[in-house]
Amino acid sequence: MSSKNEHILCILCKDQKGIVSWVTSLLAKQGGNILDLEQHSEEESGLFAMRLHVEDISSMKTLEQELKRKTPFQDFRFWIHSTLQKQRMAILVSTESLCLYDLLIKQTAGELPCSIPLIVSHRENLKPIADHFSIPFHYLPIDPKNPQQQEKKLDALLKKNQIDLIVLSRYMRILSKDFVISRLGKMINIHHGFLPAFKGAKPYHQAWERGVKIIGATAHYVVEELDEGPIIHQATVEVTHRHSIQEMIRTGQDLERKVLTQAVRAHLEHRILLVGKRTWVFHF
Repeated sequence: MSSKNEHILCILCKDQKGIVSWVTSLLAKQGGNILDLEQHSEEESGLFAMRLHVEDISSMKTLEQELKRKTPFQDFRFWIHSTLQKQRMAILVSTESLCLYDLLIKQTAGELPCSIPLIVSHRENLKPIADHFSIPFHYLPIDPKNPQQQEKKLDALLKKNQIDLIVLSRYMRILSKDFVISRLGKMINIHHGFLPAFKGAKPYHQAWERGVKIIGATAHYVVEELDEGPIIHQATVEVTHRHSIQEMIRTGQDLERKVLTQAVRAHLEHRILLVGKRTWVFHF
């Protein structure tokens, strides 16, 4: 259970000598106690990153000012998050329920540190699930003559509810460029495979027809280009010629829900840093 004065501090800058020493000394001056620390430097990009879980900082305002004004390091960026401040997460769905169930069960059990103010869909199939978990379900049907109107309503609904993170739980709609760009790094999708393999309709049928020996799932941030966003988490499972299409579907869907939930948890726990088109995902 987090105390009232626990925070996550994430740092990203050019790799230089003395960063860890300077930051930890600064925290010590503010009375801070470091509960966890993970760091990573990369020769290819010349970047350094660090994530710290700290408690008992005497003044967060003073710490932020010191980090901003007194840093001797180039391209120094930082983010501070309170462990008590839960993000507000919206889930967008179509007709498939497994990923949705997993997210709701994990959130109810306290494994996902967030609130879920709403579930949104262009279909009504999954409303009973939302009702079961006592979460407001918003049905936004699509007018074939004016499909953009549905997205405008969705955009307004998300802003009204002050949503921090959007999860596309097998949401089978392509979102517009403007909608996506305004939410870069704040929208996670799940894909049925190791991107970019087997795009389009009936991916498991395609995989079965090709006789694949491994199927996978990929959770990624949504960007303008379809299924090309920074990858957060991936997993695979071996299959053989003995697997039927239905067995592959069941196996793949089970993988999808696990991968999506792990990616969402990493985001909610502030364990992800976006570095260009890539992500650095901290472990603790």
